[in-house]
Amino acid sequence: MARSGHGADESPAAITAQGRSGSARPGAAGRGNRLTLALVGLGLVGHMMRSRRFYQRVTVAVIAVGALRGIGQDNRASAMARLSAWNKREMQRLERKADGAFGAAEGPGGGQRCQGRRGADGMTEGQLPRSSPKAARLRSVT
Repeated sequence: MARSGHGADESPAAITAQGRSGSARPGAAGRGNRLTLALVGLGLVGHMMRSRRFYQRVTVAVIAVGALRGIGQDNRASAMARLSAWNKREMQRLERKADGAFGAAEGPGGGQRCQGRRGADGMTEGQLPRSSPKAARLRSVT
């Protein structure tokens, strides 16, 4: 495509940097560059601290984090309640199962859970006293 206007007949020349030769590495962070970056960062922080929009965003973020924390605590509490209820039902099921197995093994003769030597209280090793909490739970289930 042909160019028109001032300098149309000249060939385009490459733009080169004048001054130092290529001995310095590009991107080398000297003291001046670090100081410049620090001053720019400090100015940015100062600008943010004066910004009303920044405070609005921080407020929204704090409210959101607080809400998420509350949701997480509620979730843990409900999970623990479900686990506790399941554990209670499972224990009652196992106690009924064990009571049924011992009741079927008693047969017509009777009230003892196992045949063995009687202790000083007149009970065998497998029997529960009538006043024990476990015996009361087993009686209430059946």
